[in-house]
Amino acid sequence: MKKPYDTWANYRLSPEDCPKEYMLALNDALNVFTGKWKLHVIGALTTGRKRFSEIEKFIPDINPRMLSKELKDLEINGIVSRTVQDPGFVEYELTKSGREIKPVFDAMITWGLAHRQEIIKQL
Repeated sequence: MKKPYDTWANYRLSPEDCPKEYMLALNDALNVFTGKWKLHVIGALTTGRKRFSEIEKFIPDINPRMLSKELKDLEINGIVSRTVQDPGFVEYELTKSGREIKPVFDAMITWGLAHRQEIIKQL
């Protein structure tokens, strides 16, 4: 008899056993983060509210058009909120949902550092 699913990490699943909702949720998450610059933009905003120009400085290789597109995509997906204070004065910050990504980022960084060391050892 199978146990009910509570979290993905508690089970070793074959593709046949994987609940459809888990795959849909994973697909949704990947759609939000897919793109060359989205993780950079989210990372820039993890330290708090920033103006467009401040985000540009945090990500020096991104052009303004691409930054604007990524911010709009993240806003549509409920990760970033945009606040217009005065004409020409716009600030961006992570929403509650966006702030909940921080532990995922921390885990990715931890994994990435360990993985990099493993690869370097093999060279």
